[in-house]
Amino acid sequence: MAIKKYKPTSPGRRGMSSQDFGDITTHEPEKSLLAHKSATAGRNNHGRVTSRFRGGGHKQRYRVVDFKRLKTGVPATVQSIEYDPNRSARLALLFYKDGEKRYIIAPVDLRVGDTVVSGPDAEARVGNCLPLEHIPTGTQIHGIELQPGRGAQMVRAAGGAAQLVAKEGEYAQIRLPSGGIRVVHVRCRATIGQIGNVEHENQKVGGAGHKRHMGWRPAVRGVVMSPRDHPHGGGEAKSPVGGQAQTPWGKPAMGLKTRNNPRTDRFVTERPPKRKSK
Repeated sequence: MAIKKYKPTSPGRRGMSSQDFGDITTHEPEKSLLAHKSATAGRNNHGRVTSRFRGGGHKQRYRVVDFKRLKTGVPATVQSIEYDPNRSARLALLFYKDGEKRYIIAPVDLRVGDTVVSGPDAEARVGNCLPLEHIPTGTQIHGIELQPGRGAQMVRAAGGAAQLVAKEGEYAQIRLPSGGIRVVHVRCRATIGQIGNVEHENQKVGGAGHKRHMGWRPAVRGVVMSPRDHPHGGGEAKSPVGGQAQTPWGKPAMGLKTRNNPRTDRFVTERPPKRKSK
């Protein structure tokens, strides 16, 4: 996939770039794998806003993706590479030998006509899904389970790739795209390879209208709100001046560790490196 740039016919077009969709082989999704996706505009069942600055956008239908890959030993042929409006990665439509059709996240170098298979006896090749205990150390993987049989939960975005660092006893160490290292049981499954659509992070939205098309409404700064709506609001000057930046709910907004799960802290052996301030 390449990044497509535009002539500056308008201020929005001047800084805009998009994907050329050269890796897509069909524009018609598999109807049997489509599901209804209701637009809630960031509100809950009481009509109250629970996700700020969301609403509108293009109507979408959800593609049912097979994150578990439990059809062990049944080979499947890649029928097409498709666009998915619900995620940054591409989807690969698989036709299994027994006649069933399923979507998986498409990794780099997976082509139409390729054969993939899942299970402990599968070869460690791009697109195949294996338990970690059968994957060689140092292999790039994605779609990693946190619990055996639960389905892929980690590394599912475009361009993402983790690395199997080591295996010791019942657990394996995995270096995540963030740079942190997490311990996962060796019976958990993962898919070989790096997720496709690698250039996704390089595209630029350009104009506000494009953002509205994606379902994002304008974000309002806290300093222009009233004191009852935001801790930064009100006063005769901008707040906070030299103080701690806060969220709308009064919690520190910068520098606060957001991880708060003592039950799984023992599985994180190394934290991601701190980002350098610009």
